[in-house]
Amino acid sequence: MRTLTTGPVGVHYGQLYVQSHEFVSDLGASFAGQQNGLCGAAVPGALFLITGLHTGDVGFSVELHDSEPPVDDAWEEIVEASYTPVGATTALVGWAGEWQQPLDLAETDYRVRYCGTGMDAGHDSNRLHPLRRNVPKRSARPDSSRSAARPSPR
Repeated sequence: MRTLTTGPVGVHYGQLYVQSHEFVSDLGASFAGQQNGLCGAAVPGALFLITGLHTGDVGFSVELHDSEPPVDDAWEEIVEASYTPVGATTALVGWAGEWQQPLDLAETDYRVRYCGTGMDAGHDSNRLHPLRRNVPKRSARPDSSRSAARPSPR
């Protein structure tokens, strides 16, 4: 087994991509004809990966195995798909192509296993909380200024 990349990666809109050609992020085309909702592999040379977290950093690793690794029951979500790079350069790519991490992959057929854990918790952490309204205390003086505060979004 060889680790091609590992570490936190920034996501927006819960999206990451593996691309081996000009950047494309067509959700509908990527998942066309598929049953899973986590790894779109319908566009040649591209994978459209969905994370639980909408915006922020997620832990991520790309490993290359010589043979099929055993399924680890620690993962809550597991999806497999076929993938073939269509160009000499393949990269893990952030939303809208904001960043790229090169992946040392040959132009050959691969079986990809995309695994995740904590995706529901990541999704739940993205939900908007109702705005709490803080009503300032008023002074008896007519010339006092009023202010209202609200919590910063998390």
